[in-house]
Amino acid sequence: MQVAKISPTSDAILRAGASVIGMNAPRVKHLLRILPPLISVSLICAMASLVVGETATTRVPILVELFTSEGCSDCPPADAFLQKLDEQPFPGAEMIVLSEHVDYWNHIGWKDPYSSPLYSQRQEAYGREFALGSVYTPQMVVDGTSEFVGSDRTAASKAFAQAISAPKIAIRLSSISIDPANILRVHLETDALENGHSADVYLAVARNHAVSQVSAGENAGRKLSHTAVVHVLSKAGSLQEHRTFAQEIQVKLPSDLPNNDLRLIAFVQQVHQGRILGATMQPVTPK
Repeated sequence: MQVAKISPTSDAILRAGASVIGMNAPRVKHLLRILPPLISVSLICAMASLVVGETATTRVPILVELFTSEGCSDCPPADAFLQKLDEQPFPGAEMIVLSEHVDYWNHIGWKDPYSSPLYSQRQEAYGREFALGSVYTPQMVVDGTSEFVGSDRTAASKAFAQAISAPKIAIRLSSISIDPANILRVHLETDALENGHSADVYLAVARNHAVSQVSAGENAGRKLSHTAVVHVLSKAGSLQEHRTFAQEIQVKLPSDLPNNDLRLIAFVQQVHQGRILGATMQPVTPK
């Protein structure tokens, strides 16, 4: 049986959390080592929530990007896992998920209707950051710092336990609207950036749920379901050390995108697609 490894940061959370819940740290550490990985990371997340005094409305955001394709027969299990993460299974963590469909599978018989070269390029940039020999699907990237096969739940549990303890800046989305010309408007602002970083501010528009009946390629005959399918991903601006960001942003939505099933995601990422420094998600409610 595989066991969860405890990082130094998680160990500090463990000691503090054990004190809060009235147990000794060695006993809690023993439980973490014998429990299945996803249960262990849930316990670590819950302790992080206790230690920092979080409430249900102030959870630690964790950005989870899945690079996937309807032309890849290995991708449906990862798609299903992303959907499970979107159900918020970890106390103390807000899983902000993005399904980014790459286009390099489109030549083998099925053109993924949600694919774009933009997401292939983003994945390639991660490949350079992680010094990978080549990109692959399904690939999951957590907070810009961990990458692994998107259906590997053990690797995911380790990445989430690490991400829950990373400091994040606050990001706020407000005044969200879509006008009759299908232009989305939003006010985006962040807290100040610290620790000598410079970063990029991104805005993504994703469809909550999408379904395809695939008639060719590796998944021919299968009905595939997706969560948080990205349709728009753009850089909204830059953030410098000790500065905040505040801007009114307009996004032209694709004409065939239903505006009654959308979510808006904003995140701050170190330049060159480094660590995620903050993230947030809001549903889009057309008026």
